[in-house]
This record gives sequence, C-alpha cells and structure tokens, in this order.
Amino acid sequence: MRTCVGCRAKTVVPELLRMVVVDGMVVPDPGRRLSGRGAWLHPSPDCLRAAERRRAFPRALRVAGPLDVGRVRVYLERTAGERADVGMSDVQQEKEAGRPVMSQP
Repeated sequence: MRTCVGCRAKTVVPELLRMVVVDGMVVPDPGRRLSGRGAWLHPSPDCLRAAERRRAFPRALRVAGPLDVGRVRVYLERTAGERADVGMSDVQQEKEAGRPVMSQP
C-alpha cells in the first residue's frame, strides 16, 4: 500500500505511478527502476494538480525548493491518449471480425 501525494488516498502499488527527482525535475518511473526516493501518484491530471497545489512533491521527495513537473504532465497526457486509442481499436477489431459490438442499454 502506498499513498497518492495528490489525493492522499491509500492504494495498492499497481494503481499508482512512481516518480523520482532527476536534475531538479520530477520524472515518471513507470518501471519502478530509477534510483532515489520515490513519490507515488494516481496517473490522473486531477491528482497531479492537487499535488502541485499542495506543494507535495518537494516534501514527499525531500528536496528543497520548487520542482518542475512538466515531464510528468506530458507522460500523463500521452498515456491518457494511448488508453483512448486502445479502447477504440478494440471496438474496431470486433467490427472487422464480424462480431456484433454489444452495448449496455
């Protein structure tokens, strides 16, 4: 169990994104392999905004001064786009296979 630095909810590790500081920037560590102290965040723009508003990154990562979270923002935008693309391709694949696409009433 880990705590999201944005919403402060305790969640299991696979649902959170680990982040570390590299050269004064917060960088995503989806493989959980980078060295250094980590902070955990739901992969959601809302939690990122909450963490920025609360100034949680310097405190959680034990670094003095403000940190740049631009790379995390870009990562979240990119992965959100990929998740949307994956959902669309599943529907397209089912249509192409000749199976009806079921929808909820």
